[in-house]
Amino acid sequence: MPETIDHDTWNYSLPKTPRAPQIDLGDIHGTLPFDGVRNPSSRSSMSQKVIFGYRTRASGIKRKVGMAESAVEAAVALEALMAETTYDLEFQPLKVFYTGDDGRKVPYTHDLRITSNTGHRRMVFVRHDHSLSKPSTEREIAAIVKATPRSEANDLVVANAVDYPRQRRDNLFRMHRFVLEPDPEADEIVWEVAQRRRPYLMRDLFPVAPIQQRRVFAACHRLVARKRMQANLNHVLWEHSRLELAA
Repeated sequence: MPETIDHDTWNYSLPKTPRAPQIDLGDIHGTLPFDGVRNPSSRSSMSQKVIFGYRTRASGIKRKVGMAESAVEAAVALEALMAETTYDLEFQPLKVFYTGDDGRKVPYTHDLRITSNTGHRRMVFVRHDHSLSKPSTEREIAAIVKATPRSEANDLVVANAVDYPRQRRDNLFRMHRFVLEPDPEADEIVWEVAQRRRPYLMRDLFPVAPIQQRRVFAACHRLVARKRMQANLNHVLWEHSRLELAA
C-alpha cells in the first residue's frame, strides 16, 4: 500500500489552497449594504482584505459596509473618512475599460471615490511603491484616467503604500473607532486645555483635564483624526506621544 506523506515533511513552501468564494454578508440590521460594483472579499495570499462599518455625511446616521482589497486601501479610506472635508466615500465605485499597451481593452475597477463637501469627486489609485516605479504603471494610470468619464470623477490621485506603514495603519484604525464614538464635550475640554500647554505629551493632559483619563485619551485620538492636533502616526499613538496643535 502506498504511503501518504504529509505536505510539510517534503515541501517547505506554503501549500496551495483553493480559492475561497467571496463573502456574502447578507442583511445587517440598521446598516446599509456594500454597494460597490465588485466584491473584493475573496481570499488572497498577497493582500489582507478588510471589511468594516463606516459613516459619512451622505449616509447620515446609518452605518454602511465598506470592503477594501488591502489593509493599505482601508487605511487610505479611513484617513479620508475622518477628514472634515469628506462628504462621501465609495469602495469599488466604478468599472472602466482602458486600452492596454497591446491595444486590447483591459477591465479595471477603481479602488475608492471620495466626494468632498464642495461636490468635487476624486478617484484614488492605490498601489505599492515597486509597481509605481515602473513606466508601465505610469502608462496604465494615464490610460485609466482617459477611460474614466468626467461625469464620474473630476480627477484621480495615486496613494503609495509606502506612505502607510503598519503602525500608521493601526493608528488610523484606532482613531476611526474613537471617531465612531463621539464625545464633543470631551473634545472641547481637551482642546481648551491643550491650547494652554503646548508642546506636551498626551499624558501631560490627563491630570489637568477635568474629565476621566479614558475620555482624554479618546479625545486626543479624535482631535488628531480631525487634524486639529498633530502627532507622528508612524509611531504608536499613546500616552507618551508628543502632541502639537495643528498650524
